[in-house]
Amino acid sequence: MYAPRVLISMTMVLLVFAVSAYFISGSVYTALIHTLICAVILQVGYFVGVLYLVSREKKLREESLPPETAAAKKDNRREGLRADTAPNVPAGDT
Repeated sequence: MYAPRVLISMTMVLLVFAVSAYFISGSVYTALIHTLICAVILQVGYFVGVLYLVSREKKLREESLPPETAAAKKDNRREGLRADTAPNVPAGDT
């Protein structure tokens, strides 16, 4: 999901929805309330869609790991980290 495209599409959908809600109800206030409700529903749908894509990507990455690496990763996620490696950052205030 490309964010600018989603935002532009969402704005266009809300504009069309607001105009149609105004013509159906004949009230600016009612059209505004319905449009705000529609905006919340769209945001929830976008959030659920992003969560789905992230979880699917995580699942695909875990499936592509070799079996021994996947088993070790499930047992201890910090197994491959070394404690003796430190960044090369000077400790002074200069």
